[in-house]
Amino acid sequence: MGLLSNRIDRGSLKPGDHVYSWRTAYIYSHHGIYIGDNKVVHFTRRGQEVGTGTVLDLLLVSSGPNRSHIPCATCIPPEEGHGVVSSCLDCFLARGILYRFEYAVSPALFLAKARGGTCTLAVSDTNDLVVHRAKYLLENGFGCYNVFKNNCEDFAIYCKTGLLVLDQSTMGQSGQAVSIIGGPLAAVLSTPLRLVTTNVYGMAVTAVGVYCASRYAADVGMRSDVLKVPVEDLTTRLATGMLQVLEPSFQALVAPAN
Repeated sequence: MGLLSNRIDRGSLKPGDHVYSWRTAYIYSHHGIYIGDNKVVHFTRRGQEVGTGTVLDLLLVSSGPNRSHIPCATCIPPEEGHGVVSSCLDCFLARGILYRFEYAVSPALFLAKARGGTCTLAVSDTNDLVVHRAKYLLENGFGCYNVFKNNCEDFAIYCKTGLLVLDQSTMGQSGQAVSIIGGPLAAVLSTPLRLVTTNVYGMAVTAVGVYCASRYAADVGMRSDVLKVPVEDLTTRLATGMLQVLEPSFQALVAPAN
């Protein structure tokens, strides 16, 4: 692994690794936890890698790679409505390249990797505990899939750290979700500075600075609104409704703010 890429070979994999593979021309990445024996546990929306519950799904699916329709002999078909699934490494990668998510990186390295969803400042727990969380959630679920608040990267980060964002009105742990929001946000926040400078290079530097600051502040390793939650307590909260992530509606995503 290095500054530009977290790409690894299969021989270096070990149980408890947080792995991911880029999809759809590098628009998004799919994340999971390698548990050994060529198996990856990952979180999906009703068996689909990415889902928003809106027409955005049509764009993501139509622009994605062609998938084999031949059933895998080793993978168990996902149950309807159960988002946490176990797949062989080949099915998880879907002919993509294998990458390993980095933990406990320095602030300099974190900011140098401008694309979110590849590393975090947070510290990982032991591999045995990570595998335990992944297997426990495979049996008990991880709540409703939400592309911005409770997605596959949120699942993998929780398995690695046990950290959970308790305020569900805010963004989840996902770095790539922050990047999707942070880019446009940086452009919006830096726009007023056109009154100070009309230099296009100065505006670009300002926008990059705002984007990097938003990524840094939103990282799970820096946030103050996270709590270490035991996996057994997490599933109890989900079962009793004490912790709830609602699936997004198309109207909620497209309705203008009042």
